[in-house]
Amino acid sequence: MMAKHGLWAAASLALSLIATSAQAAPDLAAANARLTALLDKNYPALDALYKDLHQNPELGLQEVRTAGILAQHLRKAGFAVTEKVGGTGVVGVLKNGEGPTILIRADMDALPMEEKTGLAWSSKARATYEGKDVPVMHACGHDTHVAYLIGVAQALAAMRDSWSGTVVLIGQPAEEILKGAKAMLDDGLLTRFPKPDYGFAAHVLNGPTGTVAIKAGTAFSASDSYSITFHGRGGHGSMPSMALDPIPIAARFVTDVQTVISREKDPNAFGVLTIGAINAGSAPNIIPDSAEVKVNIRSLTPEVRQLLRSGAERSAKAAAMMGNAPEPTITYLTGTASLVNNESMAANGFATLKPVFGERLLFAPASAAPVSASEDYSEFVDAGIPSLYFAIGGYDPAVLANLKAKGQPVPTNHSPFFAPKAEPVIRNAVAAIVLSVIGGVRPDAK
Repeated sequence: MMAKHGLWAAASLALSLIATSAQAAPDLAAANARLTALLDKNYPALDALYKDLHQNPELGLQEVRTAGILAQHLRKAGFAVTEKVGGTGVVGVLKNGEGPTILIRADMDALPMEEKTGLAWSSKARATYEGKDVPVMHACGHDTHVAYLIGVAQALAAMRDSWSGTVVLIGQPAEEILKGAKAMLDDGLLTRFPKPDYGFAAHVLNGPTGTVAIKAGTAFSASDSYSITFHGRGGHGSMPSMALDPIPIAARFVTDVQTVISREKDPNAFGVLTIGAINAGSAPNIIPDSAEVKVNIRSLTPEVRQLLRSGAERSAKAAAMMGNAPEPTITYLTGTASLVNNESMAANGFATLKPVFGERLLFAPASAAPVSASEDYSEFVDAGIPSLYFAIGGYDPAVLANLKAKGQPVPTNHSPFFAPKAEPVIRNAVAAIVLSVIGGVRPDAK
């Protein structure tokens, strides 16, 4: 997951606990005490697991070892497990009487980058990415996610007398490249297994440890990535008139396409267009025959998403035409829609968990700005699974204060220095999800 901001800003809201059935509300204080004792017992093993995963990260759709470890732990907890769903995905099902079917998902993949955290359990792993040998790092915290999913499985299995229904636990591959959720759906996730009525997920961000944030409505932006190849005619650097240089055409596109943001998009609407890579040429005296530009677009609304997508395509074709070059080849790489939290689940979740987490539970209404990064959990939501996606604080407040005093930024997800504190992250994610299940957090009836 690719977060650019910390936790969603807290809003002071007075919400009452919303009853979800005619039965008496569960005693969450007692459930939390029981869960805390269980985590105290299980956490040393979860911490060892987290450190092992951190030292052995795997890229998207290569998570063979990670998936195997997750599957082993889910089976041990009593789940019926299916592997290789959507490539390297894992599905664990636990049936516990009558009740709703609940999806709980964690992502498993890492990033192609070198770790610089200095942790004793730093990654030295390498892998093949786009044909190149690269270092690999869990720079987005998915190692803590796999650990919390196992913690959730252990807790729900041990506390079956506190809830009823069916849980479907998902170890999802390839979130970083926004392909894993769709791959699992395309492989029959909603037909081969019990279809979820609603779902939960959580992600570590760089806010203070101990905090859990809920954002009603749109929580993460849409993302679309393209490869645009401008075609030319190679030749000698001393004879440009005998060639057709694609590099200035690509350069024109890089600057011109930003006017879609500055002159076509409503200034009050969120939209970002990033040129992430330019690949062309091999030597200073050779004019290449092609230049590739990789583009990423972020948006919140379908209207802005379409504007940026069509604007980028139009700008690319115009740049090629201005250079008297053939039409460029535009290849859609990957993307996902905005992730929208179900508003009634967000309200119910806040009201249910507030007595447990107190001031550590933060809430942002639908009107608040979402995170500008993207998450392909949106594929599950768009497939008809209303959901609540938690943001979990990962940085020690003392570390945050020290960085602020020095005038230094807090490392974000995807930074080579990103090093969240695993124990509160794992514990808080387990508590938020398990107590939501036990507390009956669900969408309001239509």
